[in-house]
Amino acid sequence: MSGPELSTIRDGRFRLDGGAMFGVVPRVLWEKSNPPDDQNRILLGLNCLLVEGEGYRALIDTGVGDKEEGEFADMFALEGDSRLTGALAARGLSAGDITHVVNTHLHFDHCGGNTRLDESGLAVPSFPRARYFVQRGEWEDAVSPNERTRASYLPRNFRPIEEAGQLELVEGETEILPGLALIPTPGHTPHHQSVLLDAGARKVFYAGDLIPTSSHLPLPYIMSYDLHPLETLATKRRILERQREEDWLVFFEHEPGEQPLGRLEWTPTKKGERPVFRPLSRSD
Repeated sequence: MSGPELSTIRDGRFRLDGGAMFGVVPRVLWEKSNPPDDQNRILLGLNCLLVEGEGYRALIDTGVGDKEEGEFADMFALEGDSRLTGALAARGLSAGDITHVVNTHLHFDHCGGNTRLDESGLAVPSFPRARYFVQRGEWEDAVSPNERTRASYLPRNFRPIEEAGQLELVEGETEILPGLALIPTPGHTPHHQSVLLDAGARKVFYAGDLIPTSSHLPLPYIMSYDLHPLETLATKRRILERQREEDWLVFFEHEPGEQPLGRLEWTPTKKGERPVFRPLSRSD
């Protein structure tokens, strides 16, 4: 039995502070592969994943979306507009073709495309036929943020989903479609989730912000944005051990390059073995 068809859907790229992206790792190490601009920001992708199977089209995360402009857009160096809908249109799809949306968590760069502005300027669901899947604990944290988290949780990215009756809250590991499982991967937020896909010949792990780019594969490379970095460390170690055992492909949501999906090759070093990302080529 063949698996679903997978396609990268790009919502453009943006920039975040390099120091914040790598936490305690010194700049002299991370700048080699992630050169910063004159404001110390590094380039990051907004890579969403379209999963097309029998009777469904699921979208994993939705990027920043096209509601933000002005100072916000300048701060994060957002590229272009209508990026997500334009990428879907290039595949001959409209917003009405999407049946499921998964949010790894509800930070603005992962769920901004959940909603759009209508003719009156109100935020409404971007995908009128879709059910949106979020961990219950993540939802509760997003609707009741604290001073540390408030800037990342923008209500108009997710409240209209609830108001439209399209929200599905899940708890723990859940298979929402055949071969599409939501896996709790706490650390970045307490209720962050990743996605494990059975794609037929191989399994594919959509890491979200557990491992945002391939540069974050080393265990200590953890963002300052993570609310519980030691829990990220434990989760990351557990997931990478399982990846190695089961030989998953990995999809990096914020990978800035053209191919965010690839395999991990475990390479010997003086301190043991470490995973190295090998992007898939057209021949794979």
